Amino acid sequence: MSIPFSNTHYRIPQGFGNLLEGLTREILREQPDNIPAFAAAYFENLLEKREKTNFDPAEWGAKVDDRFYNNHAFKEPETPEKGEPVKEKLQTSVQEETPVTPFEFSEEDREKEEHAAVKIQAAFRGHLAREEMKKKRSYENTALAQNTEENE
Repeated sequence: MSIPFSNTHYRIPQGFGNLLEGLTREILREQPDNIPAFAAAYFENLLEKREKTNFDPAEWGAKVDDRFYNNHAFKEPETPEKGEPVKEKLQTSVQEETPVTPFEFSEEDREKEEHAAVKIQAAFRGHLAREEMKKKRSYENTALAQNTEENE
């Protein structure tokens, strides 16, 4: 982020983007009326889960981002000089380096997820129905216009 006409550049703290992505995803799923209250409850729930499981999604996301952007395996390979033996590099997976304990989903979480999926599906079906109605109205309007032209 930068400010116009300034040399100041702000850096987003590691893990902050992941936290905001998670919050945004949940807001889009739930469609709450009071977003600040929902955000407070979301972060409170996240803190409780972090204390119970010792798993911090912000820290984990920062490690994954750091590994992606700073991994030398993503750079172009160097060609060996003539006569030099090719060294094989052992690559470890992210799972081997950082033990990850996934969230344990409770029955309540599954019900919330199911409810969110139903909301999304209903919204999409409504969208399709509105598009279909627009097509029908357009067709009826063109047919009506053709009939009035023929009668004149």
